[in-house]
Amino acid sequence: MPLIDMPLEKLYNYHGRNPRPGDFDAYWERALAEMRAIDPAVELKPYPLKSAIADCFDLYFTGVDGARIHAKYLRPKHVAAPHPAVLMFHGYSGSSGDWQDKLSYVSQGFAVAALDCRGQAGQSEDRGSVHGNTLRGHIIRGLEDGPDKLLFRSIFLDTAQLASIVMGFDEVDATRVGATGGSQGGALTLACAALVPELKKAAPIFPFLCDYQRVWEMDLAKDAYEELRTYFRNFDPRHANETEIFTRLGYIDNQHLANRIRAEVLMPVGLMDTICPPSTQFAAYNKITAPKRLLIYPDFGHENLPGAQDEIFNFMSDL
Repeated sequence: MPLIDMPLEKLYNYHGRNPRPGDFDAYWERALAEMRAIDPAVELKPYPLKSAIADCFDLYFTGVDGARIHAKYLRPKHVAAPHPAVLMFHGYSGSSGDWQDKLSYVSQGFAVAALDCRGQAGQSEDRGSVHGNTLRGHIIRGLEDGPDKLLFRSIFLDTAQLASIVMGFDEVDATRVGATGGSQGGALTLACAALVPELKKAAPIFPFLCDYQRVWEMDLAKDAYEELRTYFRNFDPRHANETEIFTRLGYIDNQHLANRIRAEVLMPVGLMDTICPPSTQFAAYNKITAPKRLLIYPDFGHENLPGAQDEIFNFMSDL
C-alpha cells in the first residue's frame, strides 16, 4: 500500500507531537465555567419546510463573548417524547447546509441540531476583536492575545453550549444524544464529546484540529492548515518562538481533549489523507479511553468515504 504517513502499525502507537500546555485542564474548566454563567437567551423561530415528518426551527443562542449563534433544529412530528438527538457539525469555512439532509435522522425519531460555526458561511456571529493577522483563517485567530482569545476556544464552547441546550429540551432524552461531522466537523465532534462527557455517541470523520506541530513537520501546512505557514512566514520567519506558538495552539488541539471523552466513538479515517494527515487523527484517537472503533479506508484521502455515512447512521440508530 502506498504511504503518505506512518505505516498502520505505527499509527496505532503514535501519541502526538504538539506540546500540551501545563494548565490545560484548568484552562478548559475555566472556559466551561464562563460558558455556563451565560444566559443563552434561546430563541426558536419556525422555518417553513414542507415536511410531513419534521417541525423545523432556526435556533439562536448567545455564546461566549456575546456572539449570537445559529443552528438548524428539527424535531419529529409523530414520535412520542422524549426521543434521542444528533448534533451535526460542518467542515471548515462551511455552514450547517440544507434542511433536507437532516431528515433521515428525523425519520428515525431523532431530533437534529446542526451548528453554524461563528464567522464562517452560516448565520452565527464572530464578534471577537483580536490583534494581529486575521487574513488566513481561524486556527491562528487570537494567537497574539493569549489563549483565552483563541477563536476555536469559543467555537468549541459553542458546541458544548448547543449540546446543553438540546439536552435541556423537554422532547429530548438527554441520555441519548450523539454528535457527528467531518473534517472541522470531526474536530468539533471530538471537542463536544470531550467538553460534554454526558454525550452518548460520537462519530468524527477524519477530524481536523489535531497535532498542529506534526502537520507542520510533515510539510502539510497548506490547504486547511495553510494559516500555520502564513503565520510563521509573516510573524516568526526564523521560528524563534516556535515552541511558544505550538504550545499555545495546544489549548485547541483535540488530542489533548480526547482523554476526557466518555462517549462511544466510531471514527472513519482515510490513510491517504493529505489535508488532515492520519497520524494527527491517530494522535487524538489513541488517547480516547472510551469504547472506540475505526473505519479504515487505505486508498482514500480527505473525500467521501463510501459507506461511512451508512455505518454512522446505524451506529447512531442504536442510541
